[in-house]
Amino acid sequence: MEKLSIIKIGGNIIEDESSLHEFLKLFSNLTGKKILVHGGGKKATQMAAKLGIASTMVNGRRITDAATLKVITMVYGGLVNKNIIAKLQSLGINAIGLSGADGNTILSSKRPVKEIDYGFVGDVKNVDNQAIEVLINHDFTPVFCAITHDGNGQLLNTNADTITSQIAVSMSKNYETSIYYCFELNGVLEDINDKNSVIKHINSKSYSTLLSDGIIADGMLPKLENCFNALKNGVRAVFMGNTTILTKENENYTKIML
Repeated sequence: MEKLSIIKIGGNIIEDESSLHEFLKLFSNLTGKKILVHGGGKKATQMAAKLGIASTMVNGRRITDAATLKVITMVYGGLVNKNIIAKLQSLGINAIGLSGADGNTILSSKRPVKEIDYGFVGDVKNVDNQAIEVLINHDFTPVFCAITHDGNGQLLNTNADTITSQIAVSMSKNYETSIYYCFELNGVLEDINDKNSVIKHINSKSYSTLLSDGIIADGMLPKLENCFNALKNGVRAVFMGNTTILTKENENYTKIML
């Protein structure tokens, strides 16, 4: 099977212009077929504040009311996505910016209200791997923002890590897929205060121990849940670390295995 790399970049990379430019250079040099996924949470929060719209977070997750959804659509699908597309074009990558509504690529359902009403937040139901494959086979590089739709005209804010893993699972039917979660840290850390305490390998067994010891918590929990879900559903490999994991020189990162 042909190889396909799916890369997700975290908000802190998007925030800093020089970091973003350095990442996009590494991404453009990555050989083979590839897909990029991004969020833009901090920029959305900043824009919302300028517009007088309060941002509400619960357990690290954004409550997306109607006004917030408008801001997210403007920032994720417009400002951030098109800025990335333009930079990739300048680096010789024929990128195409997408939300899940474009080409009906990612269909979601509005998250049901349980203890918390998250508002217009989507849980992925289906990824159209054939539509994405058409783009890839015509030498486009898809760049997805963290917005999906419900098929009935409603856009939905959707976790970018989840979008990444669900695209990878769907594409693994036709490709040997690998996921790269790129953020500002060197990988999953044993000690959050020690940037070099990278846990180089995590499997299902060691994950349980890390959970019970409280080493993995907060925002890293949904990331790793997405990693294991992807691996259980056909994805070949998952890597987590700073942007240099896209190079052969870096050996200091976390690899997730079953």
